Amino acid sequence: MSYQAPIKDMLFVMQDLAGIGQVAALPGFEDYDLDTAQAVLEESARFCQDIVAPLNWEGDRNPSSFQDGQVTTTPGFKQAYRQFIEGGWQGVIHPTEYGGQGLPKLIATACTEMLHASSLSFALCPMLTDGAIEALLTAASDELRQKYAPKLISGQWTGTMNLTEPQAGSDLAAVRSRAEPQADGTYKIFGTKIYITYGEHDLAENIVHLVLARLPDAPEGVKGISLFVVPKFLV
Repeated sequence: MSYQAPIKDMLFVMQDLAGIGQVAALPGFEDYDLDTAQAVLEESARFCQDIVAPLNWEGDRNPSSFQDGQVTTTPGFKQAYRQFIEGGWQGVIHPTEYGGQGLPKLIATACTEMLHASSLSFALCPMLTDGAIEALLTAASDELRQKYAPKLISGQWTGTMNLTEPQAGSDLAAVRSRAEPQADGTYKIFGTKIYITYGEHDLAENIVHLVLARLPDAPEGVKGISLFVVPKFLV
């Protein structure tokens, strides 16, 4: 499968519709004018066109497999992921204080669109990691942010969201997984989660699962749901 990124159209939207000049006038974004945006988009396009898009054909011929408790991704995925994180693409939008690049969302969104358009099966892993990073930066304690965010942003670890259960698909109010507090301040999680995208793979050193569960005294419905950090390998 070939892919040609629509850079010209993206730059038109940024300049004439979204007003990238106004974005570049905001504090902290002074360096991100149209010329910078074009340079970033061209580099992202090269990676997506030359490295990521060819994975689709190989994925159809040799899909990921599960054997002896381990998932082996399609040939080429590990190498592409290594180049993805070496290029710093996982951290494009995330804060510099945690090792990200801190680019405006206007530019980062175009990079994300190219990645998804070139290979959705590959792009789902970085997308879920982005979600885990944003959740941690928004709601986690400073201790958890410092412990997990930098390695997620670097791509050394990846993230997932553990939402779905056998009886709770789109209706998360029906979540039954429970979290029991322990004396040392941690929690033990009990329950069953299914259909967890990139819940197991061979691309990264660790997988950080964000798990929806209920505390013993939690109310019914979505207001009783809490979010817990459950890494594949304890940190």
